[in-house]
Amino acid sequence: MKERGFNTTAIHEGHEDFCPDAMSTPIYQTVAYPYTDAKEAAAIFTGEKPGFTYGRWDNPTVQVFEKRMAALERTEAALATSSGMAAILTLSHHLLKAGDEFVSSNRVYGGTFGLFDQGLRVMGVKVNWVTTPESLDAWEAAITPSTKFLFVESPSNPGLFIGDLPALSALAKKHGIPLIADNTICTPALQLPATLGATLIVHSTTKYICGNASSLGGIICGPREVVEGIRQGCMRYLGPSISPFNAWLNLNGLETLSLRMERHCSNTMALARFLEKHPLISAVNYPGLESNVFHAVGKKQMTGFSSLMSFDIKGTYDDAVKIIDSLELMIHATHLGTAKTIVTHPASTTHSAMGEEEMKKAGISPAMIRISVGIEDEADIIADIEQALGKVDG
Repeated sequence: MKERGFNTTAIHEGHEDFCPDAMSTPIYQTVAYPYTDAKEAAAIFTGEKPGFTYGRWDNPTVQVFEKRMAALERTEAALATSSGMAAILTLSHHLLKAGDEFVSSNRVYGGTFGLFDQGLRVMGVKVNWVTTPESLDAWEAAITPSTKFLFVESPSNPGLFIGDLPALSALAKKHGIPLIADNTICTPALQLPATLGATLIVHSTTKYICGNASSLGGIICGPREVVEGIRQGCMRYLGPSISPFNAWLNLNGLETLSLRMERHCSNTMALARFLEKHPLISAVNYPGLESNVFHAVGKKQMTGFSSLMSFDIKGTYDDAVKIIDSLELMIHATHLGTAKTIVTHPASTTHSAMGEEEMKKAGISPAMIRISVGIEDEADIIADIEQALGKVDG
């Protein structure tokens, strides 16, 4: 059979071989799997025979989700976790030991920053931050003999920095280390980091993959040796497993991912163009705009610019809060990537734990507002932000 397209893969991969007698992948809500005898149990546990061992390590529903994500990301294998942060922690734990270092852009989600800056530090691991991640020389300068990998979130939350993935991949290969790319914002519907040279890809599938804010999930996609090494290693004793039900919800989300991303992109472009012309706005961070500093590199490696955007107002923290409080359609919540449009104030919520100095280095100001544009009617989204901006004196 010829290679299938993205949408066909997102709907069928992994399901047909495992459960051909059900339209929807069954939820195997179980923690254990009976064996016919002790010999079979031993063979399954050693890997000599296909089968499932224990719910914390593997599950039939989860396996379908993993196979589908690996196929969509063009990697050999995938391992699902309980959340996006669990995916990054599990992968880091597998690749690092006390005394090791790694290099990361400082343009990352607040939770990722906390894990790298605090969580891994108490384990004896050092992160070398790249505060000018648009400069390849800055990445090169941060690499030491102890560096075990490069990490980039692209596009980043909330400033929408875009890393040059082919260039970063070449740099990583030069030093014999992997490049890890967080593809949460684009999803494989809009960007394929593996085809651009990334060795490993992580996601918070809680966001666009699920698509309706109903379940947590994470995924690690990459070479089979790494993925299975994690499954047979720290996955067993750390316990960051995704539940069968959440895996099922994420599978359902994948079936409409491409269609949703198309609408996300068109709505966000329209809103970005509106805000770019508004007299109260000092800057719009959306790489889809031709005026954006990351537009050219993004256009080379992405087929769309997704729905996350942020903007700075010509005003104060209080003005930003007033705008958010005046919105009627948009939901004020610390989330993104759903069918509903969501607004957030990063400096006081998602990235507040970074502290004022680190937020400033990452380009996050007290007057920044982040919007995850949903798939409602374009005119209604624009009308809501327009009326809210009207509540602040320019």
